[in-house]
Amino acid sequence: MSKVPKKKFGEIVAGFIVHKQKLIEKVFLSMTVIAAICSLFVGTNYDLTKYLPAWTPTKQGIKIMEKEFSYPGSARVMIDNITIYETKNYVDQIERIDGVDSVIWAGSTGQINVGSDYLEMQNLDDYYKDDHALLNVTFDKGDSDPKTYQAINNIKKIIGNKGHFTGPAVDNKNLGDALNAEIPKIMTGTIVLIFVVLILTTNSWFEPVMFMLTMGIAIILNMGSNLIFGEISFLSVSVASILQLAVAMDYSVFLLHAFSNEKTKGLGMEKTLSNVLNKILPSILSAAATATIGFLALALMKFSIGKDMGLVLAKGMFWSLLSVILLMPALIIRWDKLIEKTKHKPFVPNLDKLINKIFGARKVIAIMVFILVIPAYFSQGMNNFKFGTTAIGGGKGTVVYEDQQAIKAVFGESNSLLIMIPNENQVKEKQLSDELDKLDFVKSVTSLAKTLPTGIPESILPESLTSQLHSAKYSRLIVDLSFEPESNFAFDRIEEIKNIIKKYYFQDTYLLGTTPATKDMKEVILSDYGTVDKISLLGVALVILFSFQSLILTLVVLIPIKAAIYINMALPFLYGNTMVFLGYLMVSSIQLGATVDYAILLTNYYLLERKDGKAPILSAISAIKSSLVSIMTSGTVLTMVGYGLYLVVSIAAIGDMGRLIGRGALISMFLVICLLPFLLVICDSLRIKEKNLIAKITIFIKNLFKKIKK
Repeated sequence: MSKVPKKKFGEIVAGFIVHKQKLIEKVFLSMTVIAAICSLFVGTNYDLTKYLPAWTPTKQGIKIMEKEFSYPGSARVMIDNITIYETKNYVDQIERIDGVDSVIWAGSTGQINVGSDYLEMQNLDDYYKDDHALLNVTFDKGDSDPKTYQAINNIKKIIGNKGHFTGPAVDNKNLGDALNAEIPKIMTGTIVLIFVVLILTTNSWFEPVMFMLTMGIAIILNMGSNLIFGEISFLSVSVASILQLAVAMDYSVFLLHAFSNEKTKGLGMEKTLSNVLNKILPSILSAAATATIGFLALALMKFSIGKDMGLVLAKGMFWSLLSVILLMPALIIRWDKLIEKTKHKPFVPNLDKLINKIFGARKVIAIMVFILVIPAYFSQGMNNFKFGTTAIGGGKGTVVYEDQQAIKAVFGESNSLLIMIPNENQVKEKQLSDELDKLDFVKSVTSLAKTLPTGIPESILPESLTSQLHSAKYSRLIVDLSFEPESNFAFDRIEEIKNIIKKYYFQDTYLLGTTPATKDMKEVILSDYGTVDKISLLGVALVILFSFQSLILTLVVLIPIKAAIYINMALPFLYGNTMVFLGYLMVSSIQLGATVDYAILLTNYYLLERKDGKAPILSAISAIKSSLVSIMTSGTVLTMVGYGLYLVVSIAAIGDMGRLIGRGALISMFLVICLLPFLLVICDSLRIKEKNLIAKITIFIKNLFKKIKK
């Protein structure tokens, strides 16, 4: 009796989809409704310091600060064309706003309004200059609290168009406002662009609708399942859905094109689906695995915004894969007749001549790439970066940027520093305050010991006032610095301040503010870069090795993608651009994980052609023909999405990230189409030798085990 042939995985999946089509649709519909509701309860975090490791000085200081003093939000407000007497009226109005704790103006040296009997007048130039008034506003709640945001809105109503706003609370609010206004625009634009590209590259007017529906469901499922995290970062909110759509569309494109080609053979639906899944599943699963590993590598960052974004994107790949493998074929079955009715002639012309020209120029292209890649490798390590929260916000032309420049033009740079020291000796506290106040880069120092006249006991002041600068264990000094928050000069000055503090206090001292936080972020993120880069590369290499079972092919597939990454990352150095390092770090993993799909697809087609007995050169040309439309579709969309983010979103970190992703996709697409086929051909004999060697080793091991058994 002959054995029944074992069913392939594609046949099993195809049979399940054909017979359980309606069940699959109902399950996905139910999950989508639940996910849409859950997405409304996912919070957004704008505070990058939350992602610092617990062992960093900033994180430890924030924990103690919140326990001892609270850590309220703050903002600086400049009012134009105003007199001193008018300013006092504005101060009184702003202090009465719900959510505002205090407004500090020219009434004291300190951050406490206790009256002129106790406090000598501050230098007026720090608060009023050339008909401009500068107010320091402290809020009841934190920088990202909705109550703080509402208080800022109310301040703007009082001041009108005479005001300029900056500070942590304002930056966080503007980030949220920008995302709410701009992300829907870029998402709409992305959907329209993808729709147009799909219409041009598919053979049916309805196929793009089905594609967008499948991807839309996958995105909603991912957004809703973010509820397991409670809240996600503003970076994840802004780019996760767009990147999920752009990266995961590969799977749908691969499946749609393979289905269209297979359907022309006139087989039944189950057999057609079975053949398609058997042919395309290895590429889809490998593509999904490489993208997921690239994203999960981010989750290993010590600066845990990488974990936030990595897990959100990796989860997005899971939902996209599930939707493409199960839901899309079910929808194809449902709408098969509609797809047939809406067929149109292909808009993509015959590309055989172009393919032949590309392959004909393969040696010249290879030489050019290898000449470029060496200087690109060294140049990409010489870029100029910004690391902190001040680099994240709005770029030139935005209200945030213009307000910052307006305040800086009148009152100069201002950079607040909070210092916590043990509350053990008023004399030492005053000596430290006085020494810090003498530094050239210090505008002012506020401390209770420095503020109170000699002989006046702290006990006569209300606790509501003294508690802002003294607790049972700690004293708080507020230092106003005159340099920009992020620069080597700024970091050196912070070290100088630390050394002065050590003269008076040996331990239990903490420095908080934009500059110390940025310094900690820089150190942590730089240490993350090597880890993320190596792990993502190793993980992707292992997936490719598992897929092709060949070290030679693993290297061949990775060469064009890594070359594209080096060239992409070197261009900002050549342009003289300063980038946000956080975006740069993430893009290297995203580009690797997202664009290696193109190389895997083309290599799969090459191996299929070689398996059918074609010569290496003919196999390479056929592989380009089979994969070109899919690669160009996916690569074009990712390019447009990236540049769309760059052109539309005003947040510098997201704009930088978008430009790198868009340009990286374009370069990767070019190198996969133009360089990879050449590498496959010249390494074909090595691949065969490796295959024969592995076969010999396998036979040797089997024989060895047989002898051992005997």
